[in-house]
Amino acid sequence: MNYVWNCLKRQRFEHGPYVILPVQPDHIELIRRWRNAQIDILRQSAPITRAQQETYYAHHIWPSMERATPSNILMALLHKGQLIGYGGLVHIAWEHQRAEVSCLVDDIRAKHHGLYAEDFSAFIALIRCMAFDDLGFHRLCTETYAIRAQTIYLLELAGFRREGVLRDHVRIRGAFVDSIVHALLRP
Repeated sequence: MNYVWNCLKRQRFEHGPYVILPVQPDHIELIRRWRNAQIDILRQSAPITRAQQETYYAHHIWPSMERATPSNILMALLHKGQLIGYGGLVHIAWEHQRAEVSCLVDDIRAKHHGLYAEDFSAFIALIRCMAFDDLGFHRLCTETYAIRAQTIYLLELAGFRREGVLRDHVRIRGAFVDSIVHALLRP
């Protein structure tokens, strides 16, 4: 059984060798591993167990796929048919036509600056298409920890504008770190 997002006109978005499509049950274990390996860049305070991951998707993601206005839309990112990441639109405010963009790639690819730049830039192009063209959203935003200089650079290169800094907003490995807020309005 393939899960689909009822709120989307299309379930598949393509950009060169990259594709995003709805997250499926066979994706969630890899996603869990990537999240646990990159916990410092996420709003996640402890490693996630396999059971916790399965419970989260069973109670929150799979049932919400049937809704016309889910609070999150999670998509798998594939490169040449291989799952390399995931992300989507989270904290969606349908009445205001806005959402936060979330993206996480395989921790091995994330360490390779060239691969990460290609993967992340392709994901942003795909999610923009989904959000603005398919869903008709007006605004996308991000919150990125200041330790992620390359991600901040790539967001700005993609047209996101820095809107603010949340000073000493999170604590990572014992040090307080700023969060940088960016946004992009529909062209």
